Amino acid sequence: MNSRSQAAVAIAGVLAGRSLSTTLPAALAELDGRDRGFCQALCYGTLRYYPALALIIGQLLARPIKAKELEVQALLATAIYQLWQLQTPAHAAINESVDACRALDKPWAVKLVNGVLRAFTRQRVELLEGLAEQTEFSTAHPAWLAGKIRKSWPQQWLQIIDANNQQAPLTLRVNRRQLSRDSYLAELASHAVEAQPCRYSGDGITLATACDVTALPGFAEGWFSVQDEAAQLSAELLALAPGQRVLDSCSAPGGKSCHLLERQPALAELVALDSDGQRLQRVRDNLARLGLSATAQTADAADTGTWWDGAAFDRILLDAPCSASGVIRRHPDIKLLRRPADIDQLAKLQQRLLTALWPTLADGGILLYATCSVLRAENDQQLAAFLAAEPSAVVEPIVADWGEPCQYGRQLLPQPGSHDGFYYAKLRKLSP
Repeated sequence: MNSRSQAAVAIAGVLAGRSLSTTLPAALAELDGRDRGFCQALCYGTLRYYPALALIIGQLLARPIKAKELEVQALLATAIYQLWQLQTPAHAAINESVDACRALDKPWAVKLVNGVLRAFTRQRVELLEGLAEQTEFSTAHPAWLAGKIRKSWPQQWLQIIDANNQQAPLTLRVNRRQLSRDSYLAELASHAVEAQPCRYSGDGITLATACDVTALPGFAEGWFSVQDEAAQLSAELLALAPGQRVLDSCSAPGGKSCHLLERQPALAELVALDSDGQRLQRVRDNLARLGLSATAQTADAADTGTWWDGAAFDRILLDAPCSASGVIRRHPDIKLLRRPADIDQLAKLQQRLLTALWPTLADGGILLYATCSVLRAENDQQLAAFLAAEPSAVVEPIVADWGEPCQYGRQLLPQPGSHDGFYYAKLRKLSP
């Protein structure tokens, strides 16, 4: 199969409203070796720049491509991405894209694709200059999303945009129940794998080059997991102690649940909830690989009457569903899949979860509110609304050398070569 045609198939699925994580595996299954790597890189790169690519395509077409022909739209986007961002020689990008039309069984599109791409090579300079002032082009973000990021972080928004448009590093979390971080760094060095310790997480390691993690030493033995440094900070912030009962309320795929158990083996119980049974299976799989045990249950965390047994939790981790605006570099399809109305809907869900889970927290206990968002509407504004309505909740300040201080919590902004964007706030429940 043609790697470019398979990339077009995967991206067309995203244009139709599906996530890349659901469309890419089937596309890669048709390819071998280096073609798989190229197809994956092409999908991620094209989606990172798609808002800008869509503008370019719109300028080059006499009329929009029909909705049923999303694969052709996607193919044009991949080709222009190669010509513009990868500096692929024109003859190679054009000829291979024409071949991809045939592989997609769309011979009618050969002339169209050939003509559009040749027009881009001829008009490139004036075309790009003409689009430079448009937000979707200059930021490679939907205008509404770029606007919300700017409103939340008026001084730092351009740095956030830049970080979102770069490839994220591969970061590991060492399982301290198996070995120390220094020991695993030495093990990686002995296998000629270049890596360095993370700055803020004592369990984190960032690899110099992404690779197949299943081929790294100790994967099957549970020596490490893949997890961004920002997400690793939750375990320390919860201040775990032996004998505590802990809830991870939105746990899939299980990285944080596993980290909590690695950090404190003597917990009385860790309950891992998720509303999606398929995603909860990933939690169980990760627990099994790492040799850990938890009570995993499919449930809507906000509907406590269906799952809570009445025994209070000493610690609650609420890693709330959010816009994922802090991890766009890892999931560039967010730029296409999110809509402005989603933010208000997610904010309502976040408040519903906070309100529902608070009664399950023991007096004196801590609830850690977290999102992988950089939007204040999902972060500090959520805390403001909840605190105004709940007199038994008080903020416990986070004293740290990472992130930006906010009114109630602390915000990590995405950093090139380092951590994702993430928000944390700690709430303690007052005793009556």
